[in-house]
Amino acid sequence: MSHGDDEYAPALAAAVRHSTAWLGSLPDRRVGPVAAAHDLAEAFGGPLPRGGMPAEEVVDLLAATAEPGLMAMPSGRFFGWVIGGSLPAALASDWLVSAWDQNAGLRYATPAMAAIEEAAGSWLLELLGLPAASDVGFVTGATMANFTGMAAARWRLLSDAGWDLDRDGLFGAPRIRCFVGRERHDTVDLGLRYLGLGKPTVVDADSQGRLIPEALDAALAQGSGPALVCVQAGNLHSGAFDPFPEAIRVARKHGAWVHVDGAFGLWAAAVPELRGLTRGYEEADSWGTDAHKTLNVPYDCGIAIVRDASALRSAMGLHTSYLVHDAEGPGDPFEKVPELSRRARGVPVWAALKSLGSDGVAAQVRGMAAAAADIAAGLGGVDGVEVLNDVGYTQVCLAFGGDETTRAVTARIIADGRVWMSGSRWRDRDILRVSVSNWHTGEDEVRTAVDAVKAAHSAVRPG
Repeated sequence: MSHGDDEYAPALAAAVRHSTAWLGSLPDRRVGPVAAAHDLAEAFGGPLPRGGMPAEEVVDLLAATAEPGLMAMPSGRFFGWVIGGSLPAALASDWLVSAWDQNAGLRYATPAMAAIEEAAGSWLLELLGLPAASDVGFVTGATMANFTGMAAARWRLLSDAGWDLDRDGLFGAPRIRCFVGRERHDTVDLGLRYLGLGKPTVVDADSQGRLIPEALDAALAQGSGPALVCVQAGNLHSGAFDPFPEAIRVARKHGAWVHVDGAFGLWAAAVPELRGLTRGYEEADSWGTDAHKTLNVPYDCGIAIVRDASALRSAMGLHTSYLVHDAEGPGDPFEKVPELSRRARGVPVWAALKSLGSDGVAAQVRGMAAAAADIAAGLGGVDGVEVLNDVGYTQVCLAFGGDETTRAVTARIIADGRVWMSGSRWRDRDILRVSVSNWHTGEDEVRTAVDAVKAAHSAVRPG
C-alpha cells in the first residue's frame, strides 16, 4: 500500500488550522486553564474504541477537547516558574523535525540532523563564550543537562582516582564529595541522586542566594578525595549569579570538577551589558541550560556542554556491532546524551539562532531583563508591596506583608486570569514570583502585569 501526500494532508491541514487559532488567541485569552485534569479525563478516556477514526477528525476532537485545559504558557503574560514561549522559526522547524521523523543518534544514519546540530552547538559555544572544543549534547531539559554534565564529572573523577566505573560500577568506588550552594535548584540534587552520588554538602549563600566562596573553601578543606562543585547561573528566586571566578578558584585548589547549572541564566553571556554576570564561568568544566526557557524553542530541548569530550563520550556512549559509526567528525550525537533514540532537538535551536543572529539573541534576553526591571519599578513604589530581590536579570520576588496576604494576592491574580504568576517560598517568606521568559513580553504585557498585581493587592489588602 502506497502512502502519498493525500493521506497526510487532511490531518496536517487540521493541525495547522488549530495551531493557528491557538497562537492567535494568546494575546487576549485568559492565561490559566478553565478545566482541571479530572474534568477532562472522561472526555479523553473511556474504553479503547474497537474501530478507528479518520486522522483529521482525531485532530479536530483533540484540539476541541483539550482547549479548556490548556495553559497559555506561550503568552507574554505568563510569568510562572521559568517557562518560555516558542519563536516562529523554532516552532516551524520543530514541525519539520516531526515530519522528517529522523532518529538523530547516528551521524551516519542522519547526516543532515548531525550537521545541523553540530552547527547549532558551535554557534552556542561562540555565543556564550565557552571553550570552542567542548562537546554539546541536546537533551530533554535542564535537569538532564545537569545530569549529563555531572555524569561526565563522575566518570572523569573516578578514572583519575584509578577506578574503572564501566567495569566495576559504583560499589566500592572512592566517594565523590559533592558541594552545592544553599539556594541551588533542587534538580541538581535530583541529578546527583540519579547518579548514585547521594546528598551533597550544602554551602552557605548570601542574601541573594549566591554561594559564598570562603564557605566552599572551608567545606572542601574538611575532607579529601574526588570532589564535584555545582555553581549556579541564575537563582530561581533572585536571578543572582554565583561569584564564578572566586568559586572556581577555590574548587581548583582542591582539585574539584566544576559544573554550572545555568538553566535560564547561561544566556546572560550573550548580552554585552549582562555578560559581567557570567564573568569567569568559562573556566568551569561543564554547563547545563534549557533552550526552551530563555532562547524560546519548543519543548523539549536542554543543552549539556562539557569541556572534556572524552569524559562525556565515555560516560554516555556505547559501542555495539549493529551501530554504524561515522569515522570522521566530532563523535556521534548519542555519545553526548543519555539516550540512543531521540528526535533532532538541536534543529529548532539552529533555527532560532539563525533567525535571530547574535544581536537578536542579545536583544531578546535584554528585553526580558528590562521587562523584569520595569515590573519591579512599577510595583516597588506601591504601599504594602515589597520587592525582595535585587532585580538584575529576569526574576522578581514580591511580598505583600504577611504570608497570608501574599498567598491571597497570588490566588486572586491566578483567578483573575489576565496574567499567571506562581507562588513560592524564599528566605522564610511566602512570595509571588515573576519570571520573565517569553520573547512576547513587552510594554503592554508589563503594564497588564503591574495592573493585575495592583488590583489583586488592593482587593485583599487588610483594612
